[in-house]
Amino acid sequence: MIRVLTIGGSDSGGGAGIEADIKTITALGGYALTAITAVTVQDTRAVHQIVAIEPAVVARAIEVGLADIGADAIKIGMLGSAAMVSAVADALASWVTRVPIVLDPVLAASTGVSLLAADAVTALRTRLMPLVTLVTPNLAEAALLSGMEVTDVVQAQAAALALAGPGSILVKGGHLTGATLVDVLAQNGAVTCFSGERIITRAGHGAGHGTGCTLASAIAVGLAEGLDLITAIERGRGFLRAALTAAPGFGAGVGPLGHAAVEIRPDRIM
Repeated sequence: MIRVLTIGGSDSGGGAGIEADIKTITALGGYALTAITAVTVQDTRAVHQIVAIEPAVVARAIEVGLADIGADAIKIGMLGSAAMVSAVADALASWVTRVPIVLDPVLAASTGVSLLAADAVTALRTRLMPLVTLVTPNLAEAALLSGMEVTDVVQAQAAALALAGPGSILVKGGHLTGATLVDVLAQNGAVTCFSGERIITRAGHGAGHGTGCTLASAIAVGLAEGLDLITAIERGRGFLRAALTAAPGFGAGVGPLGHAAVEIRPDRIM
């Protein structure tokens, strides 16, 4: 059984954050250990309250978990502050060359509430992004991180290449308009595009709560298993699409995915 350490915020509604990570990692046959950066009070309509955990406590949780249980991959989500970014970067310093790390740069919730302080964006870009295997921003996050306009596939490709540097960037196209959505991967100066038809969930929404967390965690599982990056992304996208299709329709807003309803067969998630 592969082990994935997930670092991020807890979602009391169970749709995103640590909860989505644990569901995804478990559904794909992995073991999840956690370092929780914040406790959030939220539902499908809004984030009502955020209580940050002390960065030193998070760093200690990372160090203790890795020292005892270990990890075959690490997934990072909501960090919230520059101090948290620095604490996580320091705690992972000795692991960056040992296991793949996937960073989902959570800048805002699906309801629009900011989840990363303005001064933390620079820290994220300079302290953490250079250390990780893959960064998975959505269009708005790619625009903020790159300083470029990112509203279509061509602009997504340019932003991905600008951000990639020596690592890899997957700009997610879930917020594109139209029936076909495209995710753009930049690595080693080359671009690979992954396209698929938009899925309308039972709740009638074009995107479910926790899609970014789910995709990043699924990719981390694949990398932990030794899959190459493109194959891990393809399988991760397949799992996400299956979970979207199985969304239970809970809540009055952007509802959660159906992680537990996904039947893990290659023909279902590839």
